[in-house]
Amino acid sequence: MFNLKFLNYTRLLPGTARTMRRIEKITGRTDDMMIVRGVNVFPTQIEELILRTPALSPHFQCVLDRQGRMDTLTVKVERRAGVAADEAERAGKALVEQVKNTIGVSVAVRVIEPDGVERSMGKMRRIVDQRPGR
Repeated sequence: MFNLKFLNYTRLLPGTARTMRRIEKITGRTDDMMIVRGVNVFPTQIEELILRTPALSPHFQCVLDRQGRMDTLTVKVERRAGVAADEAERAGKALVEQVKNTIGVSVAVRVIEPDGVERSMGKMRRIVDQRPGR
């Protein structure tokens, strides 16, 4: 019996020794994966892009919603303390382009004030699914 919560998303590399198989870099866990318009998206992929952006803090949430028959993904991300709101908005627009070019899915980015994303004592709640029937 398998528990999907503990399966990692990766693949075996071809042409490796029979007794010592190698795997690709682990990109995420199956329970963290979101499928948006047919594209597998992991919060860690988005986090990696956010961490490259100095105006944005690493505190974010992925909000899934549905408009009509299409799923939408909005990334709520905090701006860093001490960064002007207009500079953070420009960084948010750049993040939209980076996600599209790197991951291959269109997202909306909403830059919010510092401490705007809920904090938790345990595992951070990165995905908020607001789609009907979920």
